[in-house]
Amino acid sequence: MSDNSHDQHEAHTGPVKTPKQMLLLSFASFVIPVLIIIGLVFYVTSANKPALGAGDAERSVAQRIQKIGTLEVRDANRPLKAGEEVYKAQCAACHAIGAAGAPKFGDAGAWGVRIKQGLETLVTSSLKGKGAMGAQAGGDFNDIEIARAVVYMSNSAGAKFAEPKAPAAEAAAK
Repeated sequence: MSDNSHDQHEAHTGPVKTPKQMLLLSFASFVIPVLIIIGLVFYVTSANKPALGAGDAERSVAQRIQKIGTLEVRDANRPLKAGEEVYKAQCAACHAIGAAGAPKFGDAGAWGVRIKQGLETLVTSSLKGKGAMGAQAGGDFNDIEIARAVVYMSNSAGAKFAEPKAPAAEAAAK
């Protein structure tokens, strides 16, 4: 008959003989290239790191162990800023144009209701914040300077508030 008999099946089989071998081969064919890629990425990016000098190491350690809060000592004897000066530096950004519902500077209608609440309420609102306005206390100006700015803005809209004096001036007057 013919020379091509079907008894020679061994010549046509592959290296994978069991399902377990197939799973291991599939897993290895996925994992090994991924590990090679990760290794290459680490190799390439490690060349871009600058070497740490003595000063850099000290600075790095100092940044890691720095305190969370800081203390700023201000000159308590500096002269207090006038209300107009504080208004221009801190308040005008919103109150000059009426941003985020802020009453415009000199607008008697918008300030009228607020003025009726009294100076203490206005100052408290400005120091603690109200609505879209953040708290103004603890910034570049002390509470008396913020109160002076409130008086300046209120008086421009028709109020007759007296400008707050410095605590030392009040003690000397008594």
